[in-house]
Amino acid sequence: MNPLDIVMAITDGAMAAIPRPLPQREQLHACRIVSHRGEHDGHGIKENTLAAFRRAHAAGVWGIELDIRFTADDVPVICHDPDLYRVFGLRFAVAEHSLAELQLQCSQVPTLAAVIDEFGGHLHLMLETKSEAWPREQRRQAVLSSLLNALQPVDDFHLLSLDQDMFQRFSFLPPECMLPVAETNIRQMSEMALQRGYAGLSGHYLLLSERLRERHATAGQALGTGFPNSQNCLRRELNRGIDWIFSNHAIKLERLRQQMLTLRN
Repeated sequence: MNPLDIVMAITDGAMAAIPRPLPQREQLHACRIVSHRGEHDGHGIKENTLAAFRRAHAAGVWGIELDIRFTADDVPVICHDPDLYRVFGLRFAVAEHSLAELQLQCSQVPTLAAVIDEFGGHLHLMLETKSEAWPREQRRQAVLSSLLNALQPVDDFHLLSLDQDMFQRFSFLPPECMLPVAETNIRQMSEMALQRGYAGLSGHYLLLSERLRERHATAGQALGTGFPNSQNCLRRELNRGIDWIFSNHAIKLERLRQQMLTLRN
């Protein structure tokens, strides 16, 4: 475990130990839980696979976050890393091979088309575009525009990115469906979201302050936080009016939400 992971684990443990009041019914109903790369366990069910997305859907989770990369023949597929080694143990670079070659090596990597066909309009899709070279940019824009044409921006999906420049490649989409993801560059990404009229801002729950939340709320924008992993941390986020909760344990949080709703009856 690297030092950052250790710090995050200690922080999550501390947050889990602090009692929080039960959110109001309105806050619980408004809660939007997003399954980060689907409900996966790293063993039998891998991240960013149809199986992981199906688990989240079956449990009643509101949305899924998924990562888009392109194959060498310009087909958008769902894969977080540039290659398949971390998840599937394969030394295979996605951008250097065709879809047919990818599917021959690993049939578990879905296309964006397959995800939209099965889950579009049923789960909210948080589509993260990865920062990478875009040869044949106009062709790739046309491919994405055609695939997303069946869905309604904002209502059915949002576009996420850690790289503020990536959004410039999606001029065919309205700015209010674009959601910057901040790491430590909170101020920069917040200013950009406000200036460009984006959907809002997303980042780790400790980095998004109450003052920041109020500023974006005043502008009619939303905030998303990751990655609460306990009832008390979930209560904290709901009590302060966070709109989207990104989680690696979305089914657990959805069950907690249902239990809290029962307590509010």
